[in-house]
Amino acid sequence: MKLAGKVAIVTGAASGFGRGIAERFAQEGARVIAADIDGEGARAVAAPHGDKMIAATCDVSLKTDVDALIQKAATSFGNVDILVNNAGTTHRNQSMLDVGEAEFDRIYAVNVKSIYLTTLAVVPLMTRAGAGVIINVASTAGVRPRPGLTWYNGSKGAVITLTKSMAAELAPKNIRVNAINPVMGETGMLEQFMGVPDTPENRARFIATIPLGRLSRPDDISNAALFLAEPSSSFITGVAIEVDGGRCV
Repeated sequence: MKLAGKVAIVTGAASGFGRGIAERFAQEGARVIAADIDGEGARAVAAPHGDKMIAATCDVSLKTDVDALIQKAATSFGNVDILVNNAGTTHRNQSMLDVGEAEFDRIYAVNVKSIYLTTLAVVPLMTRAGAGVIINVASTAGVRPRPGLTWYNGSKGAVITLTKSMAAELAPKNIRVNAINPVMGETGMLEQFMGVPDTPENRARFIATIPLGRLSRPDDISNAALFLAEPSSSFITGVAIEVDGGRCV
């Protein structure tokens, strides 16, 4: 088991990519805190895993919630070896001029501020332990932005830049920081990203832009997260891996 003895926090773990990552980490021997603003959903994900996975209700945009999450991990499992900042949100695919200020603020609070908050809370624990891994889930939207998701694209560009800067600053503490850039995926936010109903015809339009001919799936992202978390990637930091079927080529 590649993560035996490790403790991992996965945010946004009630569904989609986060659920896939949390479940994969548990299968590989990690003790996992599955965190989500949807506490009931997080508990449903954790329940089949017994004492190897516990749930936490957490709004990652709130310092009080994030601090409580990190404390719960430390109290329950003694440390935090791996943090996956997966929680994210978007606006519907539309003109940049039609996105309201409150929606814009929420996107940056969940997608960007959350990384600031989790970093402040978890880095002291990792520093004391002498090592750590932080994985930020960004997006191909931060690499090759397209019209209709402008403010979301910007938030994910920020995540990629933060990842590289964090990696450089935290390397002397033996804390590695990397990012994953998924292409549009089979998750609950698919219709928002498309901006049109999720019909076979509309899916086909978007899939046509992906050379390998399909959307991303939770197991694609969990495989990448596992690689970045396990010891075999111990000399990799500051990278943003595109898990995109060739979309960014």
